[in-house]
Amino acid sequence: MTLPSSLLNAFAPTGTLRASINLGNPILAHRTTSGEPGGVSVDLARELASRLGVPVAFTAFERAAESVETVTNEDADIGFFAIDPLRGAGIAFTAPYVLIEGCYLVRDASPITRNEDVDREGHRIMVGKGSAYDLFLTREIKHAEIVRTALSHTVVEDFLRDNLEVAASVKQILEADAARIPGLRLLDGRFMVIQQAMGLPKPRGDDAARYLREFVEDVKRSGFVADALARHGIEGASVAPAA
Repeated sequence: MTLPSSLLNAFAPTGTLRASINLGNPILAHRTTSGEPGGVSVDLARELASRLGVPVAFTAFERAAESVETVTNEDADIGFFAIDPLRGAGIAFTAPYVLIEGCYLVRDASPITRNEDVDREGHRIMVGKGSAYDLFLTREIKHAEIVRTALSHTVVEDFLRDNLEVAASVKQILEADAARIPGLRLLDGRFMVIQQAMGLPKPRGDDAARYLREFVEDVKRSGFVADALARHGIEGASVAPAA
């Protein structure tokens, strides 16, 4: 199927699909042994580029906020983000392709036993600055203090270093740190479901946004996303239902 030139120009005005990759979420992206980005997000970008008939180039960031800024400023053509109203000001999102849980972690000796106990005066919650759970908790937390660290994957280390009461992050990251570091436990349940979606700059137009939405629905329906999760050994994340 030959795509209209206007659609190709909307996705790849330089002739190459420039994909912004957030390495701060290791469930969906990581650096390979060669130093190049890999993971579910990278697989999706390659598949989209293949369908568009253009080459793909990757720019990887350690923080979600940097990846969001790059796409918003049109220095990249597509990105992979958790859906959030604040980010939606400049980015046209698809429906989610993957769902991930956001959870809390505390020390074994902590008196905090339930998610509902976290939002109390005197509690400090360590989060990754600009992450989806930072944006969510900034809106939802009324009494506890939110403390932000530069990188999502150092949330637990920084929570321990600064002797805070709670660490908040993606469930799989917290589980890995709890298994590695004695004396930590996750609270039961989750405080949010992180909806991971694709997005492109809003100025690229309705036709491009529609094509990207349809692409995401197709890769969910066909099993491409499920296969990518399995191929990269990802546990705990689930394919989002059809929009």
